[in-house]
Amino acid sequence: MIDKIKLAAAGVLVALGLWGYYWLAEAALVLRILSVVAGIVAGAAVAWFSAPGREFALFAAEALVELKKVVWPTRKETMQTTAAVFAFVVVMAVFLWLSDKTLEWVLYDLVLGWKKS
Repeated sequence: MIDKIKLAAAGVLVALGLWGYYWLAEAALVLRILSVVAGIVAGAAVAWFSAPGREFALFAAEALVELKKVVWPTRKETMQTTAAVFAFVVVMAVFLWLSDKTLEWVLYDLVLGWKKS
């Protein structure tokens, strides 16, 4: 029950930060943004001390460990994959355009007899 209260308080703090952004409508933009950041930081700090917050922190730490294990593609591999995707998109665009024009010709010229002038 106490964790639910902590999470609700964290949500209220974030909402207050957002409310401060609009309440400070006439103030400098830096103050308005600081209001939102302060609300988010305060909400995160309160949520951190709840059981779900600690579980999330553990999950995030494990995710970072897994992220370090990823073998990222080289620049060459990335460029080759991107080129293949672009080529496929161009081929599909031409195919769809040809299909459209063929169906247009079959339906309007041959079936319906509506010749374009």
